[in-house]
Amino acid sequence: MSSATADPERLTQLLAAIGGGDQRAFAQLYESCSSHLFGLLLRILQRRDWAEEALQDCFLKIWQKSETYEPARGAPLTWLSTIARYRALDLLRMKRPEVEMPEEGEEPPMTLADPGQDPVDGAIEGEGIDKLRDCMRGLQDEQRRSVLLAYYEGYTHQELARAMKAPLGTVKSWVRRGLSRLRDCLEGVGGVVEQE
Repeated sequence: MSSATADPERLTQLLAAIGGGDQRAFAQLYESCSSHLFGLLLRILQRRDWAEEALQDCFLKIWQKSETYEPARGAPLTWLSTIARYRALDLLRMKRPEVEMPEEGEEPPMTLADPGQDPVDGAIEGEGIDKLRDCMRGLQDEQRRSVLLAYYEGYTHQELARAMKAPLGTVKSWVRRGLSRLRDCLEGVGGVVEQE
């Protein structure tokens, strides 16, 4: 992520300029934020071609709607990430009307490989991912599915309630309990999560 991405003031200036039709500012914003937004889209969509399509749509929306950005309502990168997230979720709904959950014993990848990562760091991270997978397997089905959809697919609580055909309060409870049990498991409190 470039230093411009980390500078909310600079991003706010670029968005204001884009709102006035400044193509050069748009190119600078793309250069500053496209890799960050692409990474977010790739994590949600899990397919490079879909993430590329969503990124293009996302920047078209940014070009069209940049004048609506209000700094008082949130950081510019948050606003940009929200546009990307909604575009990814729209694309998922269009291309995958039914959420495909992994088969028994098959877990989705929890991170994307970083080719520049140190092998020792990679091994340590790999152990953490293995522990997370073990802890995820120990959750009740509803808890595991709600946590995956909320944090891996980016669903809101309302979207979870619709997807899981359950009351909003129940879904919130599944997420809260699932996260609590994951935290306990990962911290080693009681070892592997046991089924209730």
